[in-house]
Amino acid sequence: MASSKWNTAVVWLVRIVVGCVFVFSGFVKGIDPWGGYYKLVEYFNAFGFPGLVQVALACAVALAAFEFVLGVCVLVGAFRRGSIVLLLLMMCVMLPLTLDLALTHKVADCGCFGDALVLTNWQSFAKNVVLLLLLLYLLLFNRRVHGLYGPAVNWVVGLLAVIYICAIAYNGYFTQPLIDFRPYKVGAKIGVPSTEAETSDEDYEFIYEKDGRQQAFDLDSLPDDDSGWEYVDRRFKPGKEPKARTQNAPVEIVYRGNDITDMVLPDTGRQLIIAFPRLQDVNISYTFDINEICDNAKRQGVSFFALTPADTAARAEWRDISMASYPIYNIDESELKTIVRGNPALVYVENGTVRWKRTLYSLDNTLIRNENYPIAKYDSDHDAAATLKHLTQALVVALLILLVFNRTHVLVRALVGHKKPQPDGDDSTGGDEPQDAAQAAAEQPAAGGDDAAAGDTANDKE
Repeated sequence: MASSKWNTAVVWLVRIVVGCVFVFSGFVKGIDPWGGYYKLVEYFNAFGFPGLVQVALACAVALAAFEFVLGVCVLVGAFRRGSIVLLLLMMCVMLPLTLDLALTHKVADCGCFGDALVLTNWQSFAKNVVLLLLLLYLLLFNRRVHGLYGPAVNWVVGLLAVIYICAIAYNGYFTQPLIDFRPYKVGAKIGVPSTEAETSDEDYEFIYEKDGRQQAFDLDSLPDDDSGWEYVDRRFKPGKEPKARTQNAPVEIVYRGNDITDMVLPDTGRQLIIAFPRLQDVNISYTFDINEICDNAKRQGVSFFALTPADTAARAEWRDISMASYPIYNIDESELKTIVRGNPALVYVENGTVRWKRTLYSLDNTLIRNENYPIAKYDSDHDAAATLKHLTQALVVALLILLVFNRTHVLVRALVGHKKPQPDGDDSTGGDEPQDAAQAAAEQPAAGGDDAAAGDTANDKE
């Protein structure tokens, strides 16, 4: 069975399936390391390991590289035993983990394929069962079938894959993901159309807390500031939930308990948003650049404001430290992380459409210092699609060059073949010589015949 031709075809088919799954899984994780970081933080908190949050980013990048590199190795038949054993060890962890998630729902989804393809926990578990069976098949037969590359250069294949995944992870972390799988990608609508802003404060009930007890109030019965009640949240009254106000999931920007999304983020004009997902972790050295950008925005007629999930005290402290002259509004943390990656990060919106997104770290300081440089062109030095294209082309070309150099002798054999040289009748030193020698021996005098016969008789006796 192991040596049959159909088994060779099956091994290659399984290699392609398993390899592509892990290449895709590692790729979508590597392209968005912020998303992997957020998902691992969710895992660590859900399973009671908050101390591991400090290493969540490193783990996210390592996991992406692990899956992508081993996926490439399986796909081309490199490290035929080691790659399968490592993936099986991984599945021994992931299979019970996804089963636990399917039964308990500690985490909404496993995040196997990032935001590119969201699976339910039961779908993730079923996927892992299939992968485990395919890996067991490869464990039995993978070593019987040669890979594309010889053993001597397998390490080069792995190194090229590592360089590639680290390069796209670098761009994803320090700038923005080279492919944005989230709703508010560049070119998507985020502004609220004025014709659809049909909600009012009367549609909400406001949640206040006092002495550990929460209570809902209508707009006309809100407690006084000195009553001891503290504002917590607000929610729509039953039956008052609005229809989707944008082409994507609705964004809710809040100021002092009021939804002001349609006021600060309409579908007309220009807005520049500075996002602080974790205001307490923002480096204070960024304040000069932020204030400079704010001044430039005012000169150019661009509305500038900040969004953060931080509480009132944290916002007040930031205003004092940074001397911020721009408004700071509240937004749900998960919504803000969906809009843009980075802390802090910028989002430029024009006529309700996202035009560019960048981390503040990645912006060219010379552009920020130039008050006349258009804010709309702050992102002109970065082309995500071109960067990804060039990196992918470099990886493919490098693997092809390596294949040619490593398998040149195989290519030569395939093209030339193994043909035995045919005898040339016109060559005096060719195949006729032995025949002429035999004929000359036959014509020798018979005088030696008795001796030869005697010798043969002696040999027979022996």
